[in-house]
Amino acid sequence: MRILSGIQPSGALHLGNYFGMMRPAIELQERGEAYYFIADWHSMTSLTDPALRRRYSLDVALDFLACGLDPARTVFFRQSDIPEVAELTWLLSTVTPMGLLERCHSYKDKVAKGLSFNHGLFAYPVLMAADILIYDSELVPVGRDQKQHVEVTRDIAIKYNELYGPTFVLPEPEIREAVAVVPGTDGQKMSKSYGNTIELFGEEAATRKKIVSIVMDSRTPQEPKPDADRNVAIQLLRLVAPPRWPGTSRSACGRAGSATAS
Repeated sequence: MRILSGIQPSGALHLGNYFGMMRPAIELQERGEAYYFIADWHSMTSLTDPALRRRYSLDVALDFLACGLDPARTVFFRQSDIPEVAELTWLLSTVTPMGLLERCHSYKDKVAKGLSFNHGLFAYPVLMAADILIYDSELVPVGRDQKQHVEVTRDIAIKYNELYGPTFVLPEPEIREAVAVVPGTDGQKMSKSYGNTIELFGEEAATRKKIVSIVMDSRTPQEPKPDADRNVAIQLLRLVAPPRWPGTSRSACGRAGSATAS
């Protein structure tokens, strides 16, 4: 089984990156042929400073290795080192209906929130499709918000195969419901775009400040709280300190130190 996943070097990695992509990817490297990449082209929709992109790309590589990525079991690379991906993106774009891209939640959500957008953001799913299809990927671990992009990839591949004959393998998404969406400090999906992240390897004082800023329950300890599990702090606590960590040790992240545990 060939597994593929990518992560953007658009800033410091956070808990959403770890539980949503990195940890599942590290576990899946034991199950098949794993291809994991640093999606520096994708980051260009929001990050325009090339020096920062290079620095963040190196940080992603270091953090991934620190968290358990095994280069002996995994093909680990930078997206832009494979120029054929850009070529395939153009070929796929010629069979991709505009309506398919206009319906993508990621694009619509960012527009609704008033975030700046460009053609790269609109066509993001086509580049993602090229990333997946060029390696004949069979399994793509994603968060719930990215499931639609894998479905778009399948739609594009089916259309291309119908026009030009059997060419691409149809990938399947894998979603871990327990970490399908990791909440940020404001209750939205944790994202650098929303400024609500808790960094994996942030300084302890800054990390503590972010955590104590989370809005807590205003009810007294004596009052019943049947909806307590909807509290952001409790949702995050369940991720970083569950009753037991299946298949791994509590010290899964070598560089996490005490900042995350705080």
